[in-house]
Amino acid sequence: METFHKQVVLITGCSSGGIGNALARAFAARDCLVVATARSISSMADLNGADDVYFLQELDVLSDNSVREVVSNVIDKFGRIDVVVNNAGVQCVGPLAEIPLSSVEHTFNTNVYGAMRLIQAVVPHMASRKKGKIVNTGSVTVLGPGPWSGVYTASKSALHALTDTLRLELKPLGIDVINVVPGAVRSNIGNSAIASYSKMPEWKLYKKYEGAIRERAYFSQGPKATTSEDFANKTVAAILKEHPPPWFSCGEYSTIMAIMYYLPIFIKDFLLRKAMNC
Repeated sequence: METFHKQVVLITGCSSGGIGNALARAFAARDCLVVATARSISSMADLNGADDVYFLQELDVLSDNSVREVVSNVIDKFGRIDVVVNNAGVQCVGPLAEIPLSSVEHTFNTNVYGAMRLIQAVVPHMASRKKGKIVNTGSVTVLGPGPWSGVYTASKSALHALTDTLRLELKPLGIDVINVVPGAVRSNIGNSAIASYSKMPEWKLYKKYEGAIRERAYFSQGPKATTSEDFANKTVAAILKEHPPPWFSCGEYSTIMAIMYYLPIFIKDFLLRKAMNC
């Protein structure tokens, strides 16, 4: 297999049905060699059978050893990593006053520290080549934080801030940093959110909002949601540009949320309370 001309792309969170899986396919369609990772290879079974395109690896972003081992394996096998996409993430739905702190910690450990683990593991390699791209997957919810998803939005807000700083700090090392900000994109995130939500305690102060809170888990999965394939194709096209944009947002509600960011707070609060039945 001739791989010298192919860009080597490492993506986290590539389980079937997710955005990462769609991104893996979109990068492969553009003649990249894709290192698709997830906590278990079996969750990426639909990518099996294409050994000339995909290199499947188990990677747990919560583990320093797992991250370092995968980065080392990829460099040993292909000699380089050109693009890293920090896509692995978890949802967390519930009212901030009652959500268990263990759930808060798990969300930040996955969405924020997980990304930083991989970044710190790969930057020395990219810096030695004076070349590389780091892509962090944020969320349009950061532009208009609403009720019932405060933990998730806070974790993505932290990742946005880290991405802005990394863009400035890594530029002198020859590394581009891109903040990808999905809108409502159809994926398995709704089912994953409900699965984690089922482990939450019974709400006391917010019992009457139970229905609205559960609906929040599926809010991004409505009939108008952008398909993961469309999102992935447009995103990958932006990432692979010689001079990629520092911010790329795509998907249903992305324009609305960009406008929402600039609205007066009282208007923003009114719209979000109405949308989330709060």
